[in-house]
Amino acid sequence: MQPSASPYEERLTAPRSWWLICLLVGVSMALILLPFGTLPLLGGLVGGTAAAAVVASSYGSARIRVVAGSLIAGDAKIPVSALGETHILDPEEARAWRTFKADPRAFMLLRAYVPTALRVDITDPSDPTPYVYLSTREPERLAAALEAARTSE
Repeated sequence: MQPSASPYEERLTAPRSWWLICLLVGVSMALILLPFGTLPLLGGLVGGTAAAAVVASSYGSARIRVVAGSLIAGDAKIPVSALGETHILDPEEARAWRTFKADPRAFMLLRAYVPTALRVDITDPSDPTPYVYLSTREPERLAAALEAARTSE
């Protein structure tokens, strides 16, 4: 039997505006090194841009997947049998669950530049984590994938 493709996979990539900011960081480094000559200026431009791009890329490399009966979100791997009800959060509700409604024990894969989210209750009594908060651009599709994975077990 061939393993099935992931019913859901999303990469929370950084917005395009962040790449412009990376270039501006490089320009800033170039201006700082301007008094030292042309070569340091070019090095600052390239090095500053590259360093900022690495940071933006690594922050935007978080992935959410539903694979083989598990929810994999960033570094967390949670069996769907330990997951309860899903709550699709619109931008206003997502902001509330990121701020004043947030529980410090919750696992949050949070990206503020993604306006919508999915909150999934944890039903495992031995796990102190009350819920998982996942920033996602497609909360309905993620909820459907979790439901499909739960029913296929």
